[in-house]
Amino acid sequence: MFGVFNENIYIRSESIICYEVKLRMVDLNSIITLIGTRLAIVGTEFIFYGPAAECEGCKLKNTCNNLKVGNKYRIAKVRKEQVHKCAIHDIGVYAVEVLPGQTVALVDSKKAFNGSKILYEPPDCSEFDCVDYDRCHPVGLNVGDKYTIVELLNEERPQCQMGYSLKAVALK
Repeated sequence: MFGVFNENIYIRSESIICYEVKLRMVDLNSIITLIGTRLAIVGTEFIFYGPAAECEGCKLKNTCNNLKVGNKYRIAKVRKEQVHKCAIHDIGVYAVEVLPGQTVALVDSKKAFNGSKILYEPPDCSEFDCVDYDRCHPVGLNVGDKYTIVELLNEERPQCQMGYSLKAVALK
């Protein structure tokens, strides 16, 4: 979803109203946060693990720590107009626009439909040495959170040691 900003109305005569619209496309799903200048690269994906102890007294901590702990994000835009001081990042932080990142996961094949919304529940599995364990329990997904299946991955279905019928999908 996108928005348009900076709409100005000018009256040129008594009966004609003209609009001047300066378009600036902004993804309304994006979140403004702060990230170290060395890490602030468009396309970089990261998982937010929560605030550091050094953030406690910072006046920018609410902007820095406004992401959901455990979720994956992708940097969509870097705002380099101003470098903010930071106790953790030695040369400061930039404001960035982030979007929820995609995560590949194996889900119950009965729930695997492109565009469907699911509550993430990993398979009940104790086979920690399984080659697909990390895709059944990927980092960046939180149990019980809602996700959208944005793509069904065209790959062979894994042979689950526990007997589950699984399908590889990209979740957002």
